[in-house]
Amino acid sequence: MSDRPVDHSRRKFISRSLTGLAAAGLAGAVPGAVMAQKSAETTSDAPRKIIYRELGKTKMKLPIVSMGVMNASNPEVVAASYKLGVRHFDTAAYYQFGRNEQMVGNVIKKLGVRDKVSIATKVLAGVHREKLSGDEAREGFLTALDGSLKRLQMDYVDIIYLHSVSSVEDISNAGIMEGMTQAKKDGRVRAIGVSTHTNMADVLNECARTGFYDVVLTSINVAMADEGDLLLAIEKAASKGIGIVAMKTQAGGSRFSADQLEKYSSPTVATASLKWVMRNENITTSIPGYDNFQHMNEDFSVAYDLAYTPDEEKLLNDGEIKLGLGFCRQCRSCLASCPHKADIPTLMRVHMYAAGYANFHHARSVLDDIPADENLNQCGQCTNCTAACAHMVNIPKSIDELKTMYA
Repeated sequence: MSDRPVDHSRRKFISRSLTGLAAAGLAGAVPGAVMAQKSAETTSDAPRKIIYRELGKTKMKLPIVSMGVMNASNPEVVAASYKLGVRHFDTAAYYQFGRNEQMVGNVIKKLGVRDKVSIATKVLAGVHREKLSGDEAREGFLTALDGSLKRLQMDYVDIIYLHSVSSVEDISNAGIMEGMTQAKKDGRVRAIGVSTHTNMADVLNECARTGFYDVVLTSINVAMADEGDLLLAIEKAASKGIGIVAMKTQAGGSRFSADQLEKYSSPTVATASLKWVMRNENITTSIPGYDNFQHMNEDFSVAYDLAYTPDEEKLLNDGEIKLGLGFCRQCRSCLASCPHKADIPTLMRVHMYAAGYANFHHARSVLDDIPADENLNQCGQCTNCTAACAHMVNIPKSIDELKTMYA
């Protein structure tokens, strides 16, 4: 998943206020986080080595920085990422209407490195929303998986995710579980997992309880530093052998205010946010989204050393920074404030994809997936949006921008 803004400034960064956390230091306030220190691997007089971690019980060992390919359309960036050291590539059946999978497959085939990389894709964004079960759900899953394999030109994927899970009920769909079990037995997948943007702690805890899933791809970034339930759920799931992959690590491409941009450079903002996530040893790897060589190099620099630079530490402990300026945590507390019952959290995701990433195709796809009685048309009934966010997201402004783009 890409975390880059429209104008490609790396100074776009989002979090919520660190007031109250600054005294102890942000990293010190995070359960499961490690205080990164210089080691023999990262001293100036020794060759730099990429930091690897094991992905739970899957037996895969991955660099701590991977590539979220969602917004990338240049195959040369994917190829250069491999040559730089990236070994895990994350895509989905619905990114760029299947063309994203095709591009990843073409690059890996051309490089001849299928046995040296880990490929993750995601399927079935509609099946669990349509509440399919039994044979219908199983066959829907397997058909979607085979479509992904065909586009990727691969006999198997390393990780298959049930896409955008938001409830415990989605996880326990018997038909989907049967399909995943069959695909694993047939060798079409090595590991099975779920991706989640909403109710992440509940999803993680259920995965830990059942032990069925191998991997969870979850949103986590410094904007969520105060979400103890989520951080503890990540720790619990990891302790049960579930591999944790982090997305939205740079908080969705939102921005600092103008005065804040005077204080910190673009690379400092990008690397500080990514290091904050990966200093949590319960997380195996991250999939920051990038679509150009500059961002590729900046992100992958974190794979060699998690120690904060003085500027990064200053940024993360700056109590004057007013954070939480646009990243929607998908907590759904805003729903009660909308008189027309619009699905505001999903609309905020649409806004992130469109305004934050400039990925209008994916934004349109997510928008079209919202039921008619909850979509943007409901917002047309209001001249003044009254929806309110508990975490400083400017919902009315985002809704107005969505109306301009899509209504």
